[in-house]
Amino acid sequence: MESKSSTAENLPVYYVGQHESKRQLPISPHTVSRAFDCNYDMITTPITTPLFHSRVLTLLSNHFSEHKDAYLEAATPTVTSLAATDTAITPGDTIQKLVGTASPWVDLSSPDPVIFNISCQVLELEISYAAFCGLGNVVLQGPNLQYGGSHGEGVVQYAYAVQELLALNNYTQILIHLPMIYHPDQDGDEYEGSLSTCTRQEYIEEGGRSKHDLLGTWDAWHIIRTLCKYNSRLFVALSIPRHLPATHAQTRWHSEPLRLLSLTAQTFVPNPDGSPALSKYHQSLIHRYMRLRTPPWILLCDVGPIPGLPNLEAEVPKPWKPNGIGPAKASKDPEKFPEVLRGVAENEQCNSESPTTEENLMPPHVKYIRKLQRNSPPQSILEYFGAGYFQDYLQGPLQPLSDNLESVTYEVFEKDPVKYDLYESAIYRALTDWVSAGKTISGPARTIVVAVVGAGRGPLVTRALRASETANVKIELWAVEKNPNAFVLLQHHNEHSWSNQVHLVQSDMRSWEGPISTQTSQQQQQQQYQSNHPHIQSHHQLQKPHAKQPQPQPHKIDILISELLGSFADNELSPECLDPLITNLLNPTHGISIPSSYTSHLTPIAAPKLHADIASRTPSDPKAPNTPYVVMLHAIDYLSTTPPENPSAVAAAKPIVKEAWRFSHGVRANTSASPFPGSDERHEKNGGSNTDALDKSKGAINDNNKHNTRFARLTFPTPHRGCMHGLAGYFEAVLYGDIELSTHPLRADAKSKDMTSWFPIYFPLKTPLYTPDNSSLTVTMRRCTDARKVWYEWMVESFMEIPASPPSELSVTLQGDRDSALGGDAVARGNSVKKGESGNRDSAASAMRGRASEEKKKRVRLGVSEVGSSKESGCVM
Repeated sequence: MESKSSTAENLPVYYVGQHESKRQLPISPHTVSRAFDCNYDMITTPITTPLFHSRVLTLLSNHFSEHKDAYLEAATPTVTSLAATDTAITPGDTIQKLVGTASPWVDLSSPDPVIFNISCQVLELEISYAAFCGLGNVVLQGPNLQYGGSHGEGVVQYAYAVQELLALNNYTQILIHLPMIYHPDQDGDEYEGSLSTCTRQEYIEEGGRSKHDLLGTWDAWHIIRTLCKYNSRLFVALSIPRHLPATHAQTRWHSEPLRLLSLTAQTFVPNPDGSPALSKYHQSLIHRYMRLRTPPWILLCDVGPIPGLPNLEAEVPKPWKPNGIGPAKASKDPEKFPEVLRGVAENEQCNSESPTTEENLMPPHVKYIRKLQRNSPPQSILEYFGAGYFQDYLQGPLQPLSDNLESVTYEVFEKDPVKYDLYESAIYRALTDWVSAGKTISGPARTIVVAVVGAGRGPLVTRALRASETANVKIELWAVEKNPNAFVLLQHHNEHSWSNQVHLVQSDMRSWEGPISTQTSQQQQQQQYQSNHPHIQSHHQLQKPHAKQPQPQPHKIDILISELLGSFADNELSPECLDPLITNLLNPTHGISIPSSYTSHLTPIAAPKLHADIASRTPSDPKAPNTPYVVMLHAIDYLSTTPPENPSAVAAAKPIVKEAWRFSHGVRANTSASPFPGSDERHEKNGGSNTDALDKSKGAINDNNKHNTRFARLTFPTPHRGCMHGLAGYFEAVLYGDIELSTHPLRADAKSKDMTSWFPIYFPLKTPLYTPDNSSLTVTMRRCTDARKVWYEWMVESFMEIPASPPSELSVTLQGDRDSALGGDAVARGNSVKKGESGNRDSAASAMRGRASEEKKKRVRLGVSEVGSSKESGCVM
């Protein structure tokens, strides 16, 4: 669903709605048409009328009057079904252009059970009737968090009530309207006739008001959505304040399922000419939120009535006709109206020399929002690549060794010019360095032997040939590929694009015996392929030659090139694939592997949308909670961050991303395991292949793959409370020298900007883990293996440091008595023992105070996640 203008300029779609909190007139088709002419895309409507409100207040008042002296709580009065006078909406053509607003005067968080019960009855009647009429979205006022000295006690009962409302039907979506931050002054009798004013005094606790809390309303939302089990029809309608909070509160809501952003007239500031505008911080916030996979709608609240409606309502309504193209469908048929309402074709208006009639009708706030849309910053290449489909979309991991990939999969990876440019630069640098250093060459023709293993459709082969030509260095190039379908394409490329310069080998790289040269090209043709392609070598045809023919002589590889990396570096078995090649085939003196090393990195994140997606898959796929997913992470919040350098800046705090482990390849790789330096962390960081674990006679991996296991235990500080849903995994790879690939969120732009070949990997938690303010998360991650597959296991613990209790005087006395009793014989020493007791007590007390001063804080474990294991879906070797 995209508007005509957004398609032309790659602009985000802005759905703009109009809301009047005091609206009482029924929404007629003529009202909707007028709103459409004023460039609104939707309009809100109350589900019930003021008459219904009066009826409920009368019912409640009569009930309290009749039972005010009763000792026992009387039965709650029943709100009867809606009558024709209780609601003004009916099913019809305009119903899809409306957003319903439930009665804001109810109080689902009231401590008074009668008021709570009546509020539930009112909302059940309204939601049921809204669903009957076809209203797809209903805005529900969020819970009141403050009642006297009680704070947040009614959130749980509010959440249970919302759960019941969601169960009424399978169609209507409920939008909980919440302020971005909690402020004690925002809770009050905001609506005239609110049921909260009727709360009986005996149910209100005495006490002061709570303090300002940046994450107070998020806490309430977290309880609601958790109790509702992350229901896919439950969303947030977020109220944007005039003064924005710290960035950690803004990014927290960015990760939640936002459906609507409400802006009041107070959110705007006046320009010098008196027109409304938003601060640069508000603009940045809206631009960021509108980059979500499903952008939230913008609701302008109480910014003024729809122009012309007071006069037009007195006229006879004309038949309603839409006169534009909506964001749902770029249809040229004016009779077709989109599902929610339309976005405006701004380009045609902006490029015209004089304002159109529609521009003249636009209210100033709407005009500003449309201008904000046109001035949206351009998307990055990565954002453009992932917009609409890849963003926050869970993809199962590839099985490149056990499965033969389809051509379309190769094609997606080959569309990334950044990666292959960097590979070409690395190959060029390796060739020129080899020649300038005068290194020993392995090829029989005194040319550098280069092998591309896992060649796929041949993009790296093309780049190797191009680097050879640019460097003016001759090479003997080999390409190894196990996929028989891709191998056919390699043959085609070799004949038509590469001028038969490449020696092709159809084989699993782990069992390839290496480059083989014979005495004459004629003998090579007869032995290897028996066809018109003299440079193609098929692994299964390398049989023992006849006695009269010379034995093929395999030789070493000087430069080994591979693109076996996954989103977590080693998750597609690059170490297992390269082990036999590095050990048996690479030049033992100067051999180069491209890449030469790679590292895996982790950080804890809040990802409620991904958690909800996995939960919906679990009934049909029990392995879903234990599967690491490749996903373009967008609607997430980093839980472990460093404080921003400038607290007033728009930029968010930087995430803390830590290295888990490393693999290194090539003749300089360190094959000994060494612990990672750090006082609070331990992880094994093996730097290459354990040659003792390889069967050198066959060149293949035997059953012992233990040298490729890894273990990491990392601690992340979490300054602000939140809910952890999983781990985000990234990687960095050194191709050659200072040429690197990176998906690290802090270093990717500096090393491989706009690279699209890899998205991060996501390790989900089965059950989300809540962590309080100023706590820490300790992540344990293992790379496991057996004779068949490789998999990961992960676990997270939540900790908090609390002040250590000082030793009591009694414990000091007892310790001193114990020490004195052990210090000598009371009978033999007499009075000297008494002096010793006093000295021992003093020394014991001094020692314990010293230990207490050293251990000022105690680390307490708050919770532990379940152990995640991808063994069932592990990568098969």
